[in-house]
Amino acid sequence: MPACCIAVNARVAFRALRAACRGAGRAPGSRLSIAVAIGQGGAMCGRFVLTHPNDAMARLFDAAPANDLPAVPRYNICPTQPVAAVLSEAGARRLVPLRWGFLPAWYKSPSDGPLLINARAESIAEKPAFREAARARRCLIPATGFYEWTAGEDGRLPWYIHAADAGPLAMAGVWQTWERDGQRLATCAVVTCAANRALAELHHRMPVFVARPDRALWLGEAGHGAAALMRPAPDAMLAFHRVDPAVNSNRAGGAGLIAPLAG
Repeated sequence: MPACCIAVNARVAFRALRAACRGAGRAPGSRLSIAVAIGQGGAMCGRFVLTHPNDAMARLFDAAPANDLPAVPRYNICPTQPVAAVLSEAGARRLVPLRWGFLPAWYKSPSDGPLLINARAESIAEKPAFREAARARRCLIPATGFYEWTAGEDGRLPWYIHAADAGPLAMAGVWQTWERDGQRLATCAVVTCAANRALAELHHRMPVFVARPDRALWLGEAGHGAAALMRPAPDAMLAFHRVDPAVNSNRAGGAGLIAPLAG
């Protein structure tokens, strides 16, 4: 590769790393900040929102809710926090909390490698970290919306992306239970694909969303063929608007984070 291309790629990678570090509330160069940047593949889908009640989500997904689900509403869900997820085991669906940040079996500790919060649809079946889960442990992660950032003169500009009809979304995920030295964590990652035409102006990646008729297939309840579901959402499915930069902090919270930016 020409030296000029290497320099450009290095600058792009550093900017992505710096943006991810700021979003995660870490100093550039810290171990976790580097892991977040690598695991997200460009810091895609690194924060999301869930405002719909847990009992409503359980009914919507026909799942039995666990007793220890995170309280809602949640306006700034960040990596390593617990998220609600729908699993299907032995023909029964459960809505359970999973740690957002997939831990491969070979990790000696939760911080032993990159923080894998996203899994790329194009390579999920081949990547050693994800390939078994992609075959046998797929899940659905309910969301009301998620955040994305673009570059501006004053720094990172946050956008809130949600269903155009304001309904709940079902993000495709994979999950795994990690165990080591008496510690046991149920973990997950959001599956991403190339962005659709509407969202591409914000980011080149987006979560895979699973429509209601396809949920049984993604959860492994309706035979094979789930790979065909890993595609961009229709352009008209999502809407987005600018929001206050307060969400740039992973400590921020409250309904004001998703309100359209005045002016």
